[in-house]
Amino acid sequence: MRHLIPVAAALTLVACGDTATLPVEAGYGPNPTLVAPNKTLLPTVKIAKVVGWQAGKPTAAPGLAVSAFAWGLDHPRWIYTLPNGDVLVAESNAPPRPEEEASIKGKIQKLIMGRAGATVPSANRITLLRDADGDGRAEVRSVFLQGLNSPFGMVLVGSDLYVANTDAVVRFAYSPGATTITTPGTKLADLPAGPRNHHWTKNIIASADGATLYATVGSNSNVAENGMDAEKNRAAILQIDRATGATTLFASGLRNPNGLAWNKASGALWTTVNERDEIGSDIVPDYMTSVKAGGFYGWPYSYYGQTVDERVEPANPALVAKAIKPDYALGPHTASLGLAFSDGAKGLPATFASGAFVGQHGSWNRNPPSGYKVIFVPFAGATPAGMPVDVLTGFLDAEGRAQGRPVGVAIDGRGALLVADDVGNVIWRVTGPTQTAAR
Repeated sequence: MRHLIPVAAALTLVACGDTATLPVEAGYGPNPTLVAPNKTLLPTVKIAKVVGWQAGKPTAAPGLAVSAFAWGLDHPRWIYTLPNGDVLVAESNAPPRPEEEASIKGKIQKLIMGRAGATVPSANRITLLRDADGDGRAEVRSVFLQGLNSPFGMVLVGSDLYVANTDAVVRFAYSPGATTITTPGTKLADLPAGPRNHHWTKNIIASADGATLYATVGSNSNVAENGMDAEKNRAAILQIDRATGATTLFASGLRNPNGLAWNKASGALWTTVNERDEIGSDIVPDYMTSVKAGGFYGWPYSYYGQTVDERVEPANPALVAKAIKPDYALGPHTASLGLAFSDGAKGLPATFASGAFVGQHGSWNRNPPSGYKVIFVPFAGATPAGMPVDVLTGFLDAEGRAQGRPVGVAIDGRGALLVADDVGNVIWRVTGPTQTAAR
């Protein structure tokens, strides 16, 4: 959407775009099909209109069952399970972004994303959910933290709870069993934000020894069309010293990383990344990958290794030569966000014992749509092994409207899978068929 076009034209953009020539499955796995770019006059826009869950729920894969763990939430985006089994939910959305929203492109994006249910005001809070009686439903719900700034990632280290707001990592004192925190937090480190703040979500995770935090920061553009000066410490994972707040670059060239998880089989940090748009329905596949310290993963100059993006000027062949090919593609434009390793979760069948769950929020730049589901990528030890398996589907109804959109995923204290649905305003719980409550 780099062309200066009237906002009214946004409603007809899809007629000017393209249609996929490959099944979305061609964009899965360690060696996805990478067709030639197809840059049309106007980009493909195929938005699923939001209708919510009028009745029913997502469809669970055979051998699984799904129920609502909590409902009536306000745009739940991310989930974190505390050691005592309490579940924290970040109810959040984008902050004001005056520089982003003032442009013609920004106005069009806001109109389109409004149709997708993505422009509701941010509740700016974290809610605590507790299922004390173990029936698969949270009977306790309390405002845990409020007055935050578009919160997203959360992690507990000892008695310190860290929250990744859109502009900073903030530390709060936590007491086990507490249902609310009212004492002010302390800023540990700033995160890139500002009046553009194109990709606003920031996630965090802690090292095994708790000495270091890692934070995701998405790019400030699609392919650096605002210049690389606007991308300082963006499209990256940052490393933050927990004692001092000192921040350094851990890995770069990751257009929009969101999910973070440790692979226990290897000890490696993994992330899910949303790749670039506007060069066709069949590319570029989103991906999950292990992350190497100091590694460069291509953005904006190349994708999936050394495939050069000719739109980016000036080119940087020296950096392209260093670009690391991601481990596993997750399909073009699927908006793969949530990431959680199963690690033998006891509330799920043995077929899901080794692998990663991925929440796919759903496409806007592909015709037909992709994503809008939760998948499981099986692993053999430290490595993905085989094609993904659908876990939850049915987020799009028979008319292609969005009843829900999955985002964050987490394993709860009893070994079930939790899924944040930011359009349905539900936290779904997935278990074996005899371990779940009816909605």
